[in-house]
Amino acid sequence: MFWAMVAVAASSVGLAVLAVFAVQVFVQARRLGRQVAESAQRISRAAEELERASVSAARSARSL
Repeated sequence: MFWAMVAVAASSVGLAVLAVFAVQVFVQARRLGRQVAESAQRISRAAEELERASVSAARSARSL
């Protein structure tokens, strides 16, 4: 009987540890998602700026 209770307690502790790790993974995945979204916005802004700069450079080249 003692070993059965030890086994149940050990499995409960194991599940609690897995739950803590699952929460940490979830939090890190959300953080990564926010960083990816922010990076995508930065890339989009940089692409727009590059497009505006290339149009301006093309106009300058034509005037030469």
